[in-house]
This record gives sequence, structure tokens and C-alpha cells, in this order.
Amino acid sequence: MNINPVNSLKFKSLMTNKTVLKGLEKISEHGTSFAALTSLGMSLVVRPLAIFATPDVERENKEYASVSSISSGLVKFGMVEAVALPVENAVKRIDSNPAKYLKKETIASIMPHSGKITDAKIYRLGTQILKLGAGTISAIPKSILTVALIPVIMDNLFPHSKQKLSENNKNYENDLKTAFSGNDKKVPFTGSAGEKLSQGIGKVLDNKYFQKFIKSRQNDEKNVAKHMTAATDILLTMSNAYLIKNNKKIKENRKNPLILNYGISTAATLGAGYFVDSLIKNKTQKFIEKFAKLNKSDQKLHKYIEGINILRPAIIFAGIYYGLLPVISTYFAEKIDKKLG
Repeated sequence: MNINPVNSLKFKSLMTNKTVLKGLEKISEHGTSFAALTSLGMSLVVRPLAIFATPDVERENKEYASVSSISSGLVKFGMVEAVALPVENAVKRIDSNPAKYLKKETIASIMPHSGKITDAKIYRLGTQILKLGAGTISAIPKSILTVALIPVIMDNLFPHSKQKLSENNKNYENDLKTAFSGNDKKVPFTGSAGEKLSQGIGKVLDNKYFQKFIKSRQNDEKNVAKHMTAATDILLTMSNAYLIKNNKKIKENRKNPLILNYGISTAATLGAGYFVDSLIKNKTQKFIEKFAKLNKSDQKLHKYIEGINILRPAIIFAGIYYGLLPVISTYFAEKIDKKLG
């Protein structure tokens, strides 16, 4: 009957471990980056393997679905470097020196009576929305690049499916390769550019309507990452479907299975993800309460909890989307396409 004390000791040791706490802090500060890294690994390896393991599906449909996954992962990761990281760094500058970027009345409105501005729940929620929102805002450009890359990767990974390209198409392919080769100059988000970005985010936080919104949602902090992930996925899926349908470089007979694959994957992932998340909601809350008691004297406790709230949906949605559903979505996408055709 010594199991509970032993388990309690292990839990305490793990949840106060400096490496674990540092990891949660980094996830809190770089939530979008963490999600992109998770997606990159899953989209390059796990999802393609799952797709190719799907029985009774034409090989070329598997190839297109796998290439779509690879393209999506690469573009998402690239967008993080281009968009999300500068936003995260801009927020960190505001964290360190709020008086420089925020109006006095804003600080008075959202800052607790004592302590740092990062101790304020309203501020943490507002900046979390802005950091995660970078991924949502970049969804359509991300979709454009993802779909544009599909025929390029297909031609390089699976030469047997290569279509005859016109001279214009060859130039288009070369332009894409150049864009993703890393030779183009990157827009620097340090120095004056970084300052301007911090100032812009400060203006959003100063906005009275945005303040009113985050104040009304301050008790829903743990669900922000989940809802914004869902919104981004829906926007991406709709954009991908439209672009695939109008892309002349993707074979006509492979478009509908690819679109259906996206639709089934997103719908099933969101449905299953929200269902699983609701099942573990109470246990997660109890876990956080125990975690908070163990680290109550740590000034970075709020960052650790924010990291947990970002980590939870990221693992659930990634596990379902990249590991479990590719087999189901690839199989049914082809069957539905043949039924409709």
C-alpha cells in the first residue's frame, strides 16, 4: 500500500525538476514555434509512414497525400521563422519594459497592484492570443506556399509521376526552389524593425476594445491555444481545398482525393481532439492545481502553467492528426472520390 506515497514522491520530483520547468517556460514563450517543430517532425516522418501503410488505396493518391504533408510541415516551419518568432520576441521586449511600449492607463488597467506585468492574467491572455494569432494570420500565405510546393516535391520525390512542364511551369518551379533554398535575404526583425513590431503590438494591447475582449475571456486562459489551433486548421483546410482545385500542376484525377483527405483529417481531428480534451479536462485541472502548489514560490509559475496549456492540445491534436487519422482519411478520401465519380 506504499504506492501512493511513492507515486507522489515521483510526481513531486518530476514537477519541480529544473529541466522540466525550463522546458515549460520555453513552450510558454515560444508556443507557436513549439507547435511548428512538433508538426514538422510529425509531417515529415509519422504522417507519410501512416499514409503509406493504408491498405487498398492507389499508390499515387498515397504519394500526393504524403507530399502534401511534407510540404505543409516545411512551409509551417518556415512561416514560424518569418512571422511567429519575431512576434514572440517583440512580446518579450514588452514583458521586460512595458512602460516603453504601453500607455500608462493600459498598464494601470491590466497590471496587478504589485509585481510584474507578466503576473497579470489579462496581460498573459492578451499576449498569448497575439503570439498564437501570428499562426492564424499567416494561414492563407502558408496555404498558398504549401499547395504551390506539392507538384515540385512530387516531381523530385516521385519522378515517375512527373508531368510534362511548359517553359513557364519550369520557370515557376525554379522560382519556388530558389525561394526555399535560403538564398533570399531574410527580413530582419531585430533593431528598428523589432522595435516597430513591439510598438505595433503595444498599440493592440492599448486598444480598449481588445482589452474589453480579453477581460471577458480572462478565465478561459487554458482553452485559448485549443480554440486558436482549431480556427487556424479550419482556415488552412478551406484555403487548401480552393487552391488545390485551381492548381493546374496537380493532376485532375488526384485533386478530389487530396481535398477530401484534408477535409476528413481536419474534421475528425477537431472532433476527436475536443472530445479527448473534454475527457481529460478535470484531470488536467487537478494536475495543474497540484503542480501550482509544488511551485507556488516560483516567480515563473504562470509561465509554466501557460506552457502546460499549450503543450496539452499540441500533443493531443498532433497525435490524432499525424498518427491516427492519416490511415482513415486516406482510405475514405479515395473511396468517397470513386463513389462520387
